[in-house]
Amino acid sequence: MSESSPAALVTGASSGLGEVFARRLSQRGYRLILVARRKARLEKLAAELQKAEVLPADLATDAGLHSVELRIAAEPALEFLVNNAGYGFMSGEFFSGDVQVQDRMHRLHIIAIERLTHAALKIMAARRAGNVINVSSVSGFIQSPYSISYCATKTWINSFTEGLFLELRQMGSPVRVQALCPGFTYTEFHETMGMDRSVIPKSLWMQAEDVVDASLRALEKNRLFVIPGWRYRLFVNLFQRLPRRVRHSLLVKYGTLRKEGSRSGQAR
Repeated sequence: MSESSPAALVTGASSGLGEVFARRLSQRGYRLILVARRKARLEKLAAELQKAEVLPADLATDAGLHSVELRIAAEPALEFLVNNAGYGFMSGEFFSGDVQVQDRMHRLHIIAIERLTHAALKIMAARRAGNVINVSSVSGFIQSPYSISYCATKTWINSFTEGLFLELRQMGSPVRVQALCPGFTYTEFHETMGMDRSVIPKSLWMQAEDVVDASLRALEKNRLFVIPGWRYRLFVNLFQRLPRRVRHSLLVKYGTLRKEGSRSGQAR
């Protein structure tokens, strides 16, 4: 495939939603730049897709983030950026957890997305063509005990993406941005976290392929917030209408449920 053909960069591409995004974009004819820490997994995926470049990088570090920024700057044909890299954890109260772990999450969910989006939009805005998908979460619409940093950083992603959406519209730019806000999804995310999936009803779990397909369909319609699954859309709509005191009561109960569910494994 020619180097002048449209390129897509996907972070967190070694598994889960990132891997599915890579496969879907490959099917659409994009040259892929796959970013993640796990080089072996990236190489396996790249060999399968046959038109992908592997770029191992830890986006929570200055060196890793800078290497990806440089790669974006050197890609004039970049038309797609998927900021998917991220993780979660539950380790008790915010103040009792390892502050370095908290800091790493903020760097990955906030600083990395800000910097990579900045680099990509320089190219896309000038070319008046491009797409940025920032993978957020339903958690970006709430706050939960034992997941304070996760919810807060996902809320930032929603706000940041909305600001970009408005700015691009004000400019009359055709570049599209989206905040993808999935709920519980079958990926390695919760396995890494050590969360017991059985505490969550099966009806609330979605397949990664369905989440990505919903995202790409909505992107064609230039939808800002995409919440796959009618149950989650209904939840967000109704939850935001509740009085704050009622929301707080429900979230405290939910936090307790999640904490109990994490006891069967390492808390994330």
